[in-house]
Amino acid sequence: MDEPPFRVLLVAGRFEVRGSSLYTLRLAESLGQFGIDARVVCTFADRVDVSRKKRLHIQEFPYLKLPLLGRLTRIQVQRDLSGWIPQLVHVQTRDMMSVGTWLSGRFECPSILTVHEILTPGQRLSFSWKRIQRMIAVSEPVKSELLKRISFDEKKTAVIHCGVAPDCGRTLPPVLDPGHLPVIGVAGPLETVKGILYFLGAAHRVLQSRSDVRFLISGSGPEERNLRRLSRELGISDKVTFVPSLTDFAEPLAAMDIYCLPSLEQGLGTIMLEAMAMGKPVITSGVGGMASVICDNETGLVVPPASSGKLAGRMLEMLGDPVRARSLGEAGRRLVHTKFNAEAMLRKTVDLYKQVIAEAERPAVKANKSATAV
Repeated sequence: MDEPPFRVLLVAGRFEVRGSSLYTLRLAESLGQFGIDARVVCTFADRVDVSRKKRLHIQEFPYLKLPLLGRLTRIQVQRDLSGWIPQLVHVQTRDMMSVGTWLSGRFECPSILTVHEILTPGQRLSFSWKRIQRMIAVSEPVKSELLKRISFDEKKTAVIHCGVAPDCGRTLPPVLDPGHLPVIGVAGPLETVKGILYFLGAAHRVLQSRSDVRFLISGSGPEERNLRRLSRELGISDKVTFVPSLTDFAEPLAAMDIYCLPSLEQGLGTIMLEAMAMGKPVITSGVGGMASVICDNETGLVVPPASSGKLAGRMLEMLGDPVRARSLGEAGRRLVHTKFNAEAMLRKTVDLYKQVIAEAERPAVKANKSATAV
């Protein structure tokens, strides 16, 4: 007989142009294939299409994280879900941990937390990790740094890489096709830690060597205004295109010949994996989870962080040798399909769900047996 479906509540923050949002959407889209009835509560989902929100049971509660209104909002969430009691709460990001653990306490069910980023040295961790039954780290470096900072059982911390779907049914022109101007791009949240100002510095250096290149910045965030200003100050604004993006980077990534991720720190790089799945050669900083994915000159190119000069040099390497660029892109595609595919991520996540739910149910079964014996 098939296993009965079980209910999982995904607790997310704001859906933004970042890998963690893609992760949540992929879970919400796919868990039903494994017999899981999943629903999502979040603070904002204005970037998600209305029909998609309805289909994925995404409910928005803007005041979830506020000090006073937040508690009332959480009570409202509990009431709204009174006819659908979750058996597990999966907290999607660390900033939603207090909300997720509060809800799991009210619903008397276990909770899991996914950690996407490497903690910065001065970052404060003021909440209790004891209320989390399991943690998922998206890469080994994330797990290692996390366990250095908190007291948590390593055996209860699983590494499950963010998975991407194979790029099927899409016919793209060859990388660096001589029939069009080459495009080098970045995609994701426009934040200081992403190192995009070094990308613009590298673009300026490349354009001093050759003018037949265009640059694409896809995403939005607090640094957008500064980055636009910098492109004007460098005199390259006519060669740089800014593209606001929703939660799907498929079109911007398809338009790129070379994908760059010049982050100063990075948990893994989900959008980078999306680019690799399309066969795009990548240039990344050798930090965090990216260093565990990209092997220099084998599955991509690696540069030191915060170095426009080194980044420009590797851009010019790619531009000058299209055959090598395509070879690196294909090697990256094979790596993603083998090690970072969505099917593997989903199966490992579902297996963890089942394990945690079974553990939570055992005490109740024992209690019932004891009561019956009496």
